[in-house]
Amino acid sequence: MIATHETILTEIRPLWHVVEDRVAHNVARTLEAFTNSGLSTPDLQGSTGYGYDDRGRILLDRVVAEIMGTEAALVRSQWVSGTHAINTVLQALAPTTKRLWVVSGPIYDTMEPILFDTSNPLSLRARGIEIRYVNINEWESRPSEEPFADVIYIQRSRGYQSRPSWGRDKIAPIITLAHRHQALVIVDNCYGEFTDTEEPGHWGADLVVGSLMKNPGGGIAPTGAYVAGNQLLCDRVADQLFAPGIGGEVGPTGPYQRLLAQGWFMAPMVVGEALMGGIYAAALFHRAGFEVDSVSANKNDIVTAIRLGNADRVKIFCAVIQAHSPIDSTVTPVPWSMPGYADPIIMAAGGFVAGASLELSADAPMREPYWVYLQGGLSRWHTTKASRVALEALVAAD
Repeated sequence: MIATHETILTEIRPLWHVVEDRVAHNVARTLEAFTNSGLSTPDLQGSTGYGYDDRGRILLDRVVAEIMGTEAALVRSQWVSGTHAINTVLQALAPTTKRLWVVSGPIYDTMEPILFDTSNPLSLRARGIEIRYVNINEWESRPSEEPFADVIYIQRSRGYQSRPSWGRDKIAPIITLAHRHQALVIVDNCYGEFTDTEEPGHWGADLVVGSLMKNPGGGIAPTGAYVAGNQLLCDRVADQLFAPGIGGEVGPTGPYQRLLAQGWFMAPMVVGEALMGGIYAAALFHRAGFEVDSVSANKNDIVTAIRLGNADRVKIFCAVIQAHSPIDSTVTPVPWSMPGYADPIIMAAGGFVAGASLELSADAPMREPYWVYLQGGLSRWHTTKASRVALEALVAAD
């Protein structure tokens, strides 16, 4: 039985009001960061060549540092993904890292080769770094002579897990414990920006990393990623990305500078739309008897996980989402061996920016128990329409 559109709206409007209050707060603090920066129209024109003295880039770095609650930030279109930026961070820290602990459970499939692939000499394990999954809550009961990590790695979002994504209540105590042992904390913030009124930098994270293809791109940025954190650490990351001695002084912005800046400004509002659309989809599928991650306004990412139970349902769901996309709506998604993933992946992604997860998309690994991950949505009304038709198609197929 499919609940009516009006029934779902009546049920979730109080949750939408909670999100809207959060959006209002985040818009205010983002606006303050921009007005504090002194950005002007000429700063949005971009640069070529080396990008020396690109005032727009320099000021946007300051804007993002203020938004993220950190000393410094790097916003660069030279990063092609969040994974690329995270790898840059890990490689920058590698010379002084002996032990790295992953404390948020299994990581994204694309991170596995970076950490564990001993056949690749550039992986951290091949470089002699000890890497372990650790339940940080159990660590203090272990023998006191066991050495603590040099670096703690936290993945905020769930990836292809069924666990909830993490917010302040999970992340802040880990940061406090790590700093008590002089360890650095890296937070992979992908999918999590602007879902709360604060960011991991406000909670003390040493480095925060994210992709502009997701939340902070605002659905406008065509590429890029950011790293925010301690000034000295950001300098090391910039040296790793470009070259020692050059670092953050370079990075041409080309035709992208206005899009990057405007994306950050738009992001709080668009993330709110994605959250509200996800709440609707979760409530709709929950009412229809499907297991969902949660029907809540207190989410820490823009992903809604729905357990569909078999491969055929996943294919139907993704086909409908693709068919209700503004771009490539005539394409039928099929599972394929996507680089960096252990299982075939099916992905519906008919957005204006290829692969942008803040635009409405859906993807899933083709493996038991067949969860599908609905992401983004620049407009809540796009998500409500597409998710309702997807459910109708599933019910008809059954």
